[in-house]
Amino acid sequence: VVRRRLLQRYEHQPFISCLAGFYSCRWKRYQRRKTEPGKCCCKTRECVFFPLLVGAFCFSLVFLYMWGEAKNDYNNFDWYNYGNLGFWFLWSLVLLIVAAILFMYITLLLVLAMCLLAEGQQLYLHWSHKIGTFLVLGFSITALFILSVLWGDQWKTVRLSFQITAPYLHIGAITIMVLLSWPVALHAIRADRKVVQVVIVGPYLAILLFLFLIPLGMYSPCIREMGTLGPKPALIGHRGAPMLAPENTEMSFQKTIEHGGDGLETDVTISYDGVPFLMHDNTLRRTTNIKEVYPNDTAQNAALFSWDTLKELNAGTWFLKDKPFSCMGSLSRADQNQAMNQSVYKLSNFLRLADSQNKLVIFDLYRPPEKHPYRNSWINRTLEVILNESGIRPHLVLWLENDMRSLVQSVAPGFQQTMGSKAPVEDLLMDNIVKLNLAYTEMSSEDIRKYAEANITTNLYVVNEPWLFSLAWCSGAHSVTTNAVHTLKNLSQPLFLMTPQQYNIMWILTDLISVLLISLIFAL
Repeated sequence: VVRRRLLQRYEHQPFISCLAGFYSCRWKRYQRRKTEPGKCCCKTRECVFFPLLVGAFCFSLVFLYMWGEAKNDYNNFDWYNYGNLGFWFLWSLVLLIVAAILFMYITLLLVLAMCLLAEGQQLYLHWSHKIGTFLVLGFSITALFILSVLWGDQWKTVRLSFQITAPYLHIGAITIMVLLSWPVALHAIRADRKVVQVVIVGPYLAILLFLFLIPLGMYSPCIREMGTLGPKPALIGHRGAPMLAPENTEMSFQKTIEHGGDGLETDVTISYDGVPFLMHDNTLRRTTNIKEVYPNDTAQNAALFSWDTLKELNAGTWFLKDKPFSCMGSLSRADQNQAMNQSVYKLSNFLRLADSQNKLVIFDLYRPPEKHPYRNSWINRTLEVILNESGIRPHLVLWLENDMRSLVQSVAPGFQQTMGSKAPVEDLLMDNIVKLNLAYTEMSSEDIRKYAEANITTNLYVVNEPWLFSLAWCSGAHSVTTNAVHTLKNLSQPLFLMTPQQYNIMWILTDLISVLLISLIFAL
């Protein structure tokens, strides 16, 4: 018996050596110390540093989750950096990869620490890992601070994501508590005083009880009774299909139509000689070859060019070079050739295309800069093109511009008047508003339902990720503006859709199984 116990202990040593080696760089047995019953798991200095390790894990987890859920807006982040740096690069993807690597590193250290504690070993984190921990902690806090200051709306995205992920985060949190029960039970049993046992077990049980009860306060519009789900939101192509073709070009809008989009969204600027054309940015630098043709005019406002100059620019080669989306698939040879030959698109041609395919149109209308000939007649000129040159049926136009709305209503009563912000229902009805065009961060199932009761539908922009589209669907949105018509069109029902009964079963089973496992661990 004694020989067998010695053999088991000897065979167990390589496992502990690996744990201590990776965590402390102490590969030799004589370098390690076991924790005596009733004693602290580490020296005072290590006791101070261990909470920093836990803090680094928590902050890196929060940042990774936040940035992972921000994927819907990666293109906006890269576009912002392009405006400041002057060149296009997928910084969003790099940041995601760095965040994932740092999180995995700090998670590995924490797992090693938990395993060493479970084996009754004293903790000693090697100085190189301490530097790494400070780097992870500093990076995570700095990144969270900068994003909160420059891009605070992402926290609204995180809050929305909880309406989808909360049931599954709950299961994950319970699983972590089950795994932590072993070192907690081990140190509680080894404690030589009742007070120490209470200090160890008390917070653990309090957190566990909180996690058991937290589903009582959860809300998700995707947890609903069968038969109460509304129709699938219509899909409006944001600048066409910018993941498949250069944005705001004829090819981009044709791709939206090919993939079954219900409407087309764009941005309208007026040239110096009064021709409305499609361009999102203030300059032509990002989406045309202006740098090659007129290198001295790259910073000039797009509205200050004549149409004769604009129509000669190439508006497609940048797309193949810069690849603006990280999730872009490979284009066929025919699509590549077509993209390379795209030019700046006129508003009148855009409207004719939409009318021929019976597609809704919505656009942001940019007022020309000062000293522009159409500075004060921009709306009138745009109306001339819509009503007299394009021939589009008025009911297909969702008129968004708020300036001179009464004039627009008198000249074109058939337009669907659209507002870009929330307002009291009475005010909207007074202005003949029939649709709201809202940022997805303003999504609220209660508000959407309130407006729908007054026959005011809601469009949310820009919704690219399937989970966010699912949330918009469950919340009752009538339509969404998206870069990913080709992806969202294939969804037959919302992701994560379940009935309250299914959720209750999942919740209760998770709690019961965790209670059983934790009880067994403490009993053993």
